[in-house]
Amino acid sequence: MNRFFAFVKKEFFHILRDRRTLLILFGMPLAMVLVFGFALTNEIKNARIAVLDYDHGQHSRQITDRLLSSGYFQLQRNLSSYRDIEATFRQGKVKLVVVFPANFTNDYAHHAQVQLLADASEQNTAISLTNYATNIIQGYAQEQNPPDAVVPLQIVVEPRMVFNPELKGAFVFVPGVMALVLLLVSALMTSVTIAREKETGTMEVLMVSPLSQLQILFGKVLPYLLLSFVNGCVIIALGVFLLGIPLNGSLLLLLCETMLFIFLALAIGLLISTLADTQLVAMFASLLLMLMPTIFLSGFIFPIESMPRFLQIVSNIIPAKYFIDIVKGIMIKGVGLSDLWQPTLVLFGMATVLMAVSLRNLKPRLE
Repeated sequence: MNRFFAFVKKEFFHILRDRRTLLILFGMPLAMVLVFGFALTNEIKNARIAVLDYDHGQHSRQITDRLLSSGYFQLQRNLSSYRDIEATFRQGKVKLVVVFPANFTNDYAHHAQVQLLADASEQNTAISLTNYATNIIQGYAQEQNPPDAVVPLQIVVEPRMVFNPELKGAFVFVPGVMALVLLLVSALMTSVTIAREKETGTMEVLMVSPLSQLQILFGKVLPYLLLSFVNGCVIIALGVFLLGIPLNGSLLLLLCETMLFIFLALAIGLLISTLADTQLVAMFASLLLMLMPTIFLSGFIFPIESMPRFLQIVSNIIPAKYFIDIVKGIMIKGVGLSDLWQPTLVLFGMATVLMAVSLRNLKPRLE
């Protein structure tokens, strides 16, 4: 029995000395609980909206104040004309536009109307925001009704879904799945294949070949770059021809952005391969660093605006966040590079930095 307890004691010490085991036992569950607890919510807060007020009357101002004080909305800008609405949506600056007609005050005692236009490229967000706004506006109308009113005051809310009037779930599903698949295939496979070469010792054999180290590395990466690009093209084709997603923008721009995102994913895989000594570690690190953040912190499923401020800041380093916005912008909204240069520049900067760091870390190990 003493031998048994000594063996158990030895195993405890072995686990406590292994940082990777401790990370799996305690780090991953803690991270999952925090992310699930804060990110898994259908409630939307601080959604950016715009107001187009042709009336400028007392009731339109009070309803606007009521919307902004609810905690669900924050005012991004005041619009001056109806032509500004589509441009604002295409820029991705707002999720909802509230329109008060010019005769809103005069019609208030009879049959006033308010129009709600939502960016339905994010289907669930658009439905939730229109429901929130409708309940707040109708609640305001009920409060304004006098107790002895024969005909109660009414405000008719007319919601309209922009870019996705039929509220197809594929408009949200396809860009997110595209980002997830390309990340996993590109980064996971790249990190595993290089880790396998290092683990089996065949990388040293390659070093004696006439090829340079840089040629060997890019020779390893190039097949996954091309195969992942084919995956991206297949997903785009299925989305357009099978699921009915429009391609309102430039196909060439979409393909170039896809190639840039794949190159970034390969850079992530190379970076993981420089830090991992075995295939198992590389696979675990790839899944932990990409799968969960992409699903929960990219805006794929849960709106980023509803997350705590800390997670909103963390989401800025998630590459899929920018790629999903780019795919939606090109395919659904039909915007060009003039509106997408910022997320494109972020992806390019990430890819450049990660590739440089990966090559710098990997070369000393191969020498």
